[in-house]
Amino acid sequence: MSNGEDDATDADEVDADEPESEAEAETETAADAEAGELATTESLDERCEAAAEALDAAETEADLDDVEATLDAIEADLPPVPEADEDDEEEPEDPHAEARSQLADLREGLEAARGPYATDVTDAIAAANTAIDDGDWTEQGEGEVVDAVGTFVDAVAEQIDTDAGQPATFDETGSTLDAVAETVEAAGLDPDADKETLTALVDATDALESDLDAAQEWADLSVRETLQSEGYYDVLGHTKDYPMEWAALKEHEKRGNTEMILMALDSLDSDFMEEHCLDALERMGPVAATDEAIETMLARAEKRKKPAIRILGKMGATEAVETLIEYVDADSDAPLQKVTFRALGEIGDDRAVQPLADKLLMDNDVVRPQAARALGLLGDTRAIKPLSETLKADDDANVRAQAAWALRQIGTKRALEAVVDHGSDETFVVQTELDKAREELDAAVPNA
Repeated sequence: MSNGEDDATDADEVDADEPESEAEAETETAADAEAGELATTESLDERCEAAAEALDAAETEADLDDVEATLDAIEADLPPVPEADEDDEEEPEDPHAEARSQLADLREGLEAARGPYATDVTDAIAAANTAIDDGDWTEQGEGEVVDAVGTFVDAVAEQIDTDAGQPATFDETGSTLDAVAETVEAAGLDPDADKETLTALVDATDALESDLDAAQEWADLSVRETLQSEGYYDVLGHTKDYPMEWAALKEHEKRGNTEMILMALDSLDSDFMEEHCLDALERMGPVAATDEAIETMLARAEKRKKPAIRILGKMGATEAVETLIEYVDADSDAPLQKVTFRALGEIGDDRAVQPLADKLLMDNDVVRPQAARALGLLGDTRAIKPLSETLKADDDANVRAQAAWALRQIGTKRALEAVVDHGSDETFVVQTELDKAREELDAAVPNA
């Protein structure tokens, strides 16, 4: 009996399952069919066209949200782009390429249809403030910026109440724009209800941007206009010298106007004027040793520019010592060593004593005398011993002469005695230095 009942029960269970399985199968088939239909090119194109019509008819942000939801649904139903097999030489054709293109265009149209929003206005104001801060305005340009911000404030005031007043000076433009931005943010403007107001405010920010673009910056001027604006030619009076830039340069040199000479050096794209600007700075020496001038020459010296190294020496720029010491061992570049040695001597920093003394032993007979002379310019008593040894032992008469000269520049009793103790020298230039040292020693030069 129990077996029969079990069989009956099993049969009932099987019979009960069959309708359910058939229903599920029908549902899945219908879903597959619907998905297949949705994925057809025709249906996707039709849905895109319907979305385009809805976008054209949209009047509110809520309508646009609905359009966006429709586009999201279409994108979700788009099959993936077909991938090429490894054996295929060409990319497979995408049957839904047109639908993808339509969808991209619709999303761009949707983005363009939204707003404007209050954040569009405040973001534009912030961008204008940044542009003002970053601008390199001429005096005329600063006035034009003030006018542009004033015009913008008036345009905003026509749309919403604002406490932002007119900027009286260029420095007030930033705070004025900040005040306008706060007013816009506090107004709580709605993109639907206040669309006309927001559109007018966006137009005002566009006008502000355009006015700032038109305001005069130094980069907008020609070189001569820039120099004219900075007063470079004001020193000329009624002079007729040509070119005017050179005539003005000579006058600025006489007056010690380092800033103007640096301006000409930076602005004038002329080898002729560059040479004369550098010559002027070299002749001015310590007078030209402003922070800006030293920084400018040091930047050139770091590129091994010899005129800049000479100028730094004439300026007595201790800021350059570390850079110049790096060139002391540039044995493959004798001209660089010579100008560097002299500059270090003229600067007179004791950090250069040992590096220069080491060069008294180098092989180059052209550079070695410059090392001795530089030590004389330094005047440091630590150089007495290496200079004395050079005077006694060096085979080159010019080197001996420079060593004797250097000891005389140091000028202490010990330094002069080192020269006199050499006795005599068959070379005239060396003997001349020996005689001068003896005379100076006889004149009772004080001890060190």
